[in-house]
Amino acid sequence: MKNVLTGLILLFAMNASAQDLNKTIEDPNRHKQVMLNLCTREAITSFAEFKASYDPNYAAYKPDSTAFTELSKLLKGKNVTIVLGTWCGDSKYQVPHFLKIMDALKVDENRITFIGVDGAKHAENGLIDSLKITNVPTFIFNDKKGKEVARITERPTETLEKDMLKVLAVKPKKTEAKSK
Repeated sequence: MKNVLTGLILLFAMNASAQDLNKTIEDPNRHKQVMLNLCTREAITSFAEFKASYDPNYAAYKPDSTAFTELSKLLKGKNVTIVLGTWCGDSKYQVPHFLKIMDALKVDENRITFIGVDGAKHAENGLIDSLKITNVPTFIFNDKKGKEVARITERPTETLEKDMLKVLAVKPKKTEAKSK
């Protein structure tokens, strides 16, 4: 009986979380449909409002392949969370470029998480509360333990490739022992 109850609870939990995946809502701030919460790449890139910009921006972008060797090393063992607005001009422009770079580097898509936000830059159930999102898109790079190691917010200072090289190459400061 205990196994049946556990199975039912797991089935309910999986069904509940699956319902939130690729959720669309009528955004009260934008008065249009937007994607919210966890999303798949396929859903985002096929969402009509986003797709219209995604396809031409992805096709036109020419990544700087001279950065690829170093970027491959710096991305090793890292996961990326992309917080974006399907309504946002910067997201429509930068996310296709970022994904073209990730595709060229052959980054496993399982290492990239997509979170859609509404016009107030919120998601449901506290999904992004700890991420301190001020602008979208925000590309957050996490180590194997899930600790944030770098981020790029809204748009790059130079190019996505150059900015990734800069932010990912920064070494965390080591605490030095004080001598007596």
